[in-house]
Amino acid sequence: MTRQWKLAFLAGLGYAAKPAKEVIASLAGLGYEGIEWTTGHFNPDLPVAQLKALVGATRQAGLDVSRIMAHEDLVILDEGDRKQRIERTVRTIHLAGECGVKTVGTMTGPAPWDTAAPKIGTDISEGAAWEMIFEAYDAFGDAAREAGVTVSSEGVFGMLAHDFYTHRYLLDRCDPDVHKVNLDPSHGVLYGNLDVAWVVRQWGQRIAHVHLKDAIGVPGMGKFIFPLLGEGSVDWSAFFKALDEIGYKGFCSVEFESFGYYAKILGNDPEAAARLSIDQVQKLLNGA
Repeated sequence: MTRQWKLAFLAGLGYAAKPAKEVIASLAGLGYEGIEWTTGHFNPDLPVAQLKALVGATRQAGLDVSRIMAHEDLVILDEGDRKQRIERTVRTIHLAGECGVKTVGTMTGPAPWDTAAPKIGTDISEGAAWEMIFEAYDAFGDAAREAGVTVSSEGVFGMLAHDFYTHRYLLDRCDPDVHKVNLDPSHGVLYGNLDVAWVVRQWGQRIAHVHLKDAIGVPGMGKFIFPLLGEGSVDWSAFFKALDEIGYKGFCSVEFESFGYYAKILGNDPEAAARLSIDQVQKLLNGA
């Protein structure tokens, strides 16, 4: 299959601790077309000139910034901390606009891997948690309209928005002009959203960014893994064909979270993970 979209890599793993110029050189050398920067490198506390330099260096190397991942857990009981997280994301959205980056990524919460996060139904009611999310996303939407940026939210396992249906509940109440989707099929398949082509078609033009990540298991801590692409439950052939069907021309960004393989086989080498991933994507496309 000849893809219409561009391939990026999420600059997490060991890349997060490396200078940006090394990350750029590594991913450009491997043949990627974009980098999904996190707020580790695109830090909203840095001067805007420094952030513009990061985006400029990325583009000078022949890549683009697929998006800024600004994931914050937005369901927390400390009101001051919650407000700070919303404000930090709002600043990131404005700075992305100043730097000419098209989309900023968000999620909901609470994070199931954080033992300090409140438990829905025990520490906080589901309704109160959703109200926190609605307040945050209203602020994000206002900022996005002002900055000329799209908010691309992601459904994440264990959170309020965690699969197609719960994520759709959130997005249905948000302004579609600025609130779109980062489609990561791995989280949905944990909840039985196995018809990934149908999910792609349902979101359609609301997809602003895509994560390439596989999954197998059920949605509970220690009960699933994000394996190498092609080893899990995602039907990649159907997924890629559906992206082609809807005319998706944005970025698909590899989010490498095969942590056991990364540590035991790849020796915690992010470039090895990125090299392996680009080969996997090509082979999956060839088989599509």
